[in-house]
Amino acid sequence: MSSASDPLAALGALPGVAESVESVRKAVDRVYGHRVMRRRSGEITSEAALRGARGSAALSGADWALEEVRRRTDFGADPEALAVGAALRLTAEAGQLLSIWRQSPMRVLARLHLVASGSAEAGDVVGRPRLAGEPVDEPLVDLPLPDADEAAGRLDGLSRVVIAGGSAPALVTAAVVHGELLALRPFASYNGLVARAAERIVLINSGLDPKAICPAEVGHAEQGSEAYLEAFKGYVSGTADGMAAWIAHCGRAIELGARESTAVCEALQRGAA
Repeated sequence: MSSASDPLAALGALPGVAESVESVRKAVDRVYGHRVMRRRSGEITSEAALRGARGSAALSGADWALEEVRRRTDFGADPEALAVGAALRLTAEAGQLLSIWRQSPMRVLARLHLVASGSAEAGDVVGRPRLAGEPVDEPLVDLPLPDADEAAGRLDGLSRVVIAGGSAPALVTAAVVHGELLALRPFASYNGLVARAAERIVLINSGLDPKAICPAEVGHAEQGSEAYLEAFKGYVSGTADGMAAWIAHCGRAIELGARESTAVCEALQRGAA
């Protein structure tokens, strides 16, 4: 991370990023302007949370049907069930951490990992960044893993950027938080789920999606794991084109999440849901 006072601002000037930011804003405004939102926004938020959790779990290898996620109550039987349970807990927890995020991002990230782990893991690896030599279980990402010291330094840099705020659009900040956490994989497990939950927190906290009705996780899953990983490799490359491609991918994910919630609004309006 750059040491400049507003290191994310320059990313907003990358080719195509301004267009992505504008497209996202229009998509979000459309769903917020839907007539159903005026009287049933709580239902849309709840449904978006469920669908977002399903999408995030799918990218972690648990691609369950939505109705299976909706009906299940036991999430402790196997790795897929554990991933779905973790995603649901993270989605529920994210809204409780909004006021803490801008003051202490590391505290929030530690809490997210603790919540994701639940009772599946024991010991002192839960709720803290990994130490040198500790293994990482991340089913989707197979890129080189930064060592613990590098991860700690970059986490500190990310935390400082979040606390400082700045003029970067919410999409840019959310994409960088998501990409950096996925690149660092700072915890022993559930890093992808935590990264996508942190992206959700940024989008809500920024005011772009204050009611959490545009689940980016839905859009990430809809675009597919191959496209997700290809765009993520652009982030890891650190090149201007690669970063712009990752931000655009995250923007498209938000747009698809907004489209999903628009469909829910229309179904409620028809009395079909």
